Amino acid sequence: MAVLPDPRHRDVVGLVARLLLGGVVLVAGLLKVGHLETSARAVRAYQLLPYDLAGVIGYGLPILEVALGVLLVLGLFTRVSAFVSGVLMVVFIAGIASAWARGLSIDCGCFGKGGTIAAAQTQYPQEIARDLGLLLCAAWLVKRPTTALALERLLFPAGYEERVHA
Repeated sequence: MAVLPDPRHRDVVGLVARLLLGGVVLVAGLLKVGHLETSARAVRAYQLLPYDLAGVIGYGLPILEVALGVLLVLGLFTRVSAFVSGVLMVVFIAGIASAWARGLSIDCGCFGKGGTIAAAQTQYPQEIARDLGLLLCAAWLVKRPTTALALERLLFPAGYEERVHA
């Protein structure tokens, strides 16, 4: 952390990472939560899981995304929420890369929609780059979950820094 020796600067970088990751995950979940069948169709389009399991994941994923997004935006359970979000980003990157490598023409389904699209409409490199950026935000927050304007600091002030860095 020699690049950012001042803890206040690290807190601001953490705040930006937390709000960016949390905001994107929250919006992605909210756009899908009212259209769970579409979300299930998007997961099935990857052709990686058995049909029924892909459906269950498609129904559950938006709810998980909303919960993680809310926790991150509020700054609650930041390390755990960032870790789970980071795992999701790795899964998303692997799924998109797999679809790309297998020549599938699908919308990633990240922000609703999903399913088969024309080959010229795919945006695999941009989707992977976006998720890599979000994975970096998650990694920062796992390493250093203390951020400015986090509710964790208000709710658990006594020894918060020591517990987080233990």
